Amino acid sequence: ERGALPPEAPRGTWGMMTGKDAERLAIEKSACHHFGMSQFLTPLAASLPATIPFTGPEALERAAGRAFRARLGANESGFGPSPRVIAALAQAAGDVWMYGDPEAHDLRAAIAARHGVSPAHVMVGEGIDGLLGLLVRLTVAPGDLVVTSDGAYPTFNFHVLGHGGVLHKVPYRDDHEDLAALADTAQRLRPKLVYLANPDNPMGSHHSGAAVAAFLQQLPEGTLLVLDEAYVDLAPEGTAAPIAADDPRVIRLRTFSKAYGLAGLRVGYALAEPGLIAAFDRVRNHFGLGRLAQAGALAALADQDWLTGVQAKVAEARARFAAIARDNGLHPLPSATNFLTVDCGRDGVFARRVLAAAQAGGLFIRMPGVAPLDRCIRISLGEATAASVVAEVLPAALRAAETP
Repeated sequence: ERGALPPEAPRGTWGMMTGKDAERLAIEKSACHHFGMSQFLTPLAASLPATIPFTGPEALERAAGRAFRARLGANESGFGPSPRVIAALAQAAGDVWMYGDPEAHDLRAAIAARHGVSPAHVMVGEGIDGLLGLLVRLTVAPGDLVVTSDGAYPTFNFHVLGHGGVLHKVPYRDDHEDLAALADTAQRLRPKLVYLANPDNPMGSHHSGAAVAAFLQQLPEGTLLVLDEAYVDLAPEGTAAPIAADDPRVIRLRTFSKAYGLAGLRVGYALAEPGLIAAFDRVRNHFGLGRLAQAGALAALADQDWLTGVQAKVAEARARFAAIARDNGLHPLPSATNFLTVDCGRDGVFARRVLAAAQAGGLFIRMPGVAPLDRCIRISLGEATAASVVAEVLPAALRAAETP
């Protein structure tokens, strides 16, 4: 169903290749299969598909034998980190012979102060992805039920399946995660976890914080809400849910990868009641967050003026990229994030052709992986130079997509 995607690419991922590019990537990965499956895998590990949540832009570039002209597919910040981050990294560079503080004491204290909670309410880790993996390891046993939206962030699903959990997916409604349907499904199944991203990826939509707080009240006892707020720093005021950090029914996840521009350092954090936060110490990699990552995140958090500036630039870029989409007869969806999801007006087959042609033209973008969301393409926002590449490549990609 994914055209020329290599067989290693999982269904529901947001990478796309065609022809020889796919063949080259398949060859690159063939060593994983050449010697057969290791005899030392557990039955669960042996049963898992050989897939990854995303095909990275570097892999696509290696397969194509050329670099992208614009990297707008991973929702990285096209506006970069604060200059204070760069200075902090340079100052800390000479100390990389030392491990980072395994307790991340200073960073946890700074995050706690930012949110008006105690450090005992905060856990830091290798991005939200790493924290999701630890959370699932702590809470999901083989056979446990987990509820999410069909088409939502695939890395969460990757972790759940990797620990033997059973996913139940609820369709989106009007390009939003359907709170009512998620609540109904949770009441019926009484799952261990319910995952909700607010704002949402890949559609860029959002619910008000009040709606999320009301949704929490509808979940059954024994169900933990996993509230992914990776994009909340870029969302309208009132998007963050007014839920106390001591509420044992929810864990909130934030990141320095989006608005703060530190995707390459991999720093995320969780906010939850101290009992759940303390449990992470039982399973986490205590030296996983390096010295540079901690220094960079501390500097980013201290420069809220830079964050305010990035928020303004993102708002300007939304308008600029949306105008490009409209100029090409496409429909940009409202966005509460640092990306723009664009409705191509047809089905997933057509959108995949647009995506493939855009990537062939040097523009790295992605798209949702399931219908009807896959009628869209997703473009990360960036500076005017990146917008110029979109304005140049998109019309040609649309013309190419008209010819199967």
